[in-house]
Amino acid sequence: MTRCTWVNEDPLYIAYHDEEWGKPLHDDLKLFELLMLEGMQAGLSWYTVLKKREHFREAFDGFDPHKIVHYGEDKVAELLQDKGIIRNRLKINGVIRNAEIYLQICEEEGSFAGYLWSFIGGSPVVNSWQSRADVPATTPQSDAMSKALKQRGMKFVGSTICYAFMQASGMVDDHASDCFCRSTGAVHGS
Repeated sequence: MTRCTWVNEDPLYIAYHDEEWGKPLHDDLKLFELLMLEGMQAGLSWYTVLKKREHFREAFDGFDPHKIVHYGEDKVAELLQDKGIIRNRLKINGVIRNAEIYLQICEEEGSFAGYLWSFIGGSPVVNSWQSRADVPATTPQSDAMSKALKQRGMKFVGSTICYAFMQASGMVDDHASDCFCRSTGAVHGS
């Protein structure tokens, strides 16, 4: 079975690639969690975050924005002592701020998913890159998403993070052409 070359031999990573990465995700809360975890990845590898994901979920109350917005300094101090997560004050405070923005977006736009998917026109972009080296770190769509989220006040949502998020959430299908997970849909992108 041929997979994308970035997948290592860890069964956790294989399952993530085979069952999650690039599969269209439309659930508001799952998209929020994924975007927050992508932000936690900044400067690190996704594999590092993935190994800690279950503990992140526990530490951040299942990434429930309604709970996260009420985190105070005691909770931040507790999280900074938690060896099961990435202990970075800016990133932790970013998640708290982002929960506030998430709730605003849901109220204003009706859903977080609808808002995010609007940056790619509502349906997945299926790319056909010739090699892994051709896959960009950013696109005009990730630039637009990043700019809009930053204007609203979100943290750790640069264009590179947004593009990785778009790939992971299935907004963009960047599976290798010979990967068994590759979409058989029409090619919309490059």
